[in-house]
Amino acid sequence: MEKALLVIDYTVDFVAENGALTCGEPGQQLESNLLKHIMQFADQEELIIFACDLHDEEDPYHPETKLFPPHNIRNTKGRELYHTIQQWYEENKELPNVIWMDKTRYSSFAGTNLEQLLRERNINDIYLTGVCTDICVLHTAVDAYNKGFHTFIYEDSVASFNQAGHDWAIGHFKNTLGATIL
Repeated sequence: MEKALLVIDYTVDFVAENGALTCGEPGQQLESNLLKHIMQFADQEELIIFACDLHDEEDPYHPETKLFPPHNIRNTKGRELYHTIQQWYEENKELPNVIWMDKTRYSSFAGTNLEQLLRERNINDIYLTGVCTDICVLHTAVDAYNKGFHTFIYEDSVASFNQAGHDWAIGHFKNTLGATIL
């Protein structure tokens, strides 16, 4: 393995029309491109990590409880991956290069073993996909930069709640973090 694909928060609650905190159509439009990237990484036997937000209902200690409506609640349908991505995951989750990772903060690195998973496999190149471009994808990219990883963003596989935030984040990835935009 030489690289890793991170699929960040591509869940029903963040993408489906009736999701609890959905980015809606922009997120839904990523599906076919995202599936293509997942399948390419799978074919190359590269690491694929599904980094998914996890919350407990009415958690008074989590800062997002005050910022956003309840979303990605443990053991709910909203926490499943969206549509064909969930189907692909169900069919391939037993592969050694496919990992589900719970995260409780914006960054996929915060409070997880993501850095360890990457370092023990000598992976320095990470490819980011998912939602939301200017929240969880952004915070993951900032931490990746600070930890010295080479970061690539599949522009056709990230989306946000609003176009202005998305566009700002793409510029920030490239101009401030030195990420490669694909």
